[in-house]
Amino acid sequence: MNLREVGLLVRERRETLGLSQDRLAKMAGLSRATINQLETGTLVDLGVTKLASLLDLVGLKFEANARAVPHRGLLMASRTASVSYKEQLDAGRLAKALVTGEVPAELLPHVATFLDEAPLSLVVSAVEEAAKRGHVPPKRIWQNIFRWASDLHSPRRVWA
Repeated sequence: MNLREVGLLVRERRETLGLSQDRLAKMAGLSRATINQLETGTLVDLGVTKLASLLDLVGLKFEANARAVPHRGLLMASRTASVSYKEQLDAGRLAKALVTGEVPAELLPHVATFLDEAPLSLVVSAVEEAAKRGHVPPKRIWQNIFRWASDLHSPRRVWA
């Protein structure tokens, strides 16, 4: 859920409660402009403490939950790593490389692309899935990834 979606829920609750934006803003210790921007999806940021207080005020829960459905991280990561190449990287081969830390020479370009271009949430999902498949701790896979990034001179700052 993003801030825009939260804003829509806040608007719905505010209207159900019969509150104006101005009244809700005063009750929450925020400006009316902030409430308006939140509800219209134009607010860039609202601190977690302010957001949690606002949600509590209008009777909404503020929680974080793990994804209920597996993210298919390995499949999506292998596809992302294969976009620029004729040869497709199989999800099983990516999982094996992540678990063992060994990358066959023909997969080096794919792994470099995975490290440099895959969305980080996808990398995290792939690590989690590979760890479960390979019965290894995720920490071991992260060590492999950091080593690969160093060896392949990945420009992505997160690996530095």
